[in-house]
Amino acid sequence: MALKHEPTAPYHSAQDALRVLEAVARHTTGITDAQLARHTSIEPERLTTLLRMLRREGYVEQVADGAYVTGDALTRLGSAHERDQALRETLQRTLDRLRDSVGAAVYLSRYVDGEVRIAQYADGPTMPVVNEWADFRYSAHATAIGKSLLGQLDHNSRRDHLSRHKMARLTSRTITSDKLLLSRLESQPPTVPHLDLQEYAVGTVCAAVPITAGSSVGCLALSLPVEHAHRLRQAADALNRNAAPVLLSLAI
Repeated sequence: MALKHEPTAPYHSAQDALRVLEAVARHTTGITDAQLARHTSIEPERLTTLLRMLRREGYVEQVADGAYVTGDALTRLGSAHERDQALRETLQRTLDRLRDSVGAAVYLSRYVDGEVRIAQYADGPTMPVVNEWADFRYSAHATAIGKSLLGQLDHNSRRDHLSRHKMARLTSRTITSDKLLLSRLESQPPTVPHLDLQEYAVGTVCAAVPITAGSSVGCLALSLPVEHAHRLRQAADALNRNAAPVLLSLAI
């Protein structure tokens, strides 16, 4: 499977955060923000934002003299026997925070072995997940998640997927022409969220943004009841802005 990656803003933030973590890890007795700025060449304002995020996620801690040391979350992710469980727990905490900040159910999805998979999600009493009335694996053409994942593949991989999954009409808004879908995927900039405006289910709108970690294809998505459709763009932008911690967890 060939990928069509173009780095997004969260990708660059995650890369910068990795540089900060590497510098902190090298200085086992602690490193100040001034020293970090010199070691990483990241300008102070951006460094402050990154350090705030890294502290919130538990990747770094500040000791009594103000210096930064490696945090518990980073230690657990770096541990071979704890990694899978630690990663799942770290991602769940991040998804829960995203759910609360964007005010919507949030999903982490991957494209694995040619199929769409929902890896984890965060919902709540007033933010229910989408009812999977038609298998998500066969509905990539109609969902924001599916379109975001397909959008990160190359043309041949997209055609391969569509040849294996017939584009069923799920609502009156569903695109069922592979030519039209492929054309839209081709013209969509990587920084613009993919939307599902009642194409999968009547009464629900969704948005998805790519998260590219190494060679894997993934996305973050959210869903809202159609009466909250006016919030979709703003929520999608917030999701994209806050995707860096997810990318970082997957990259460590």
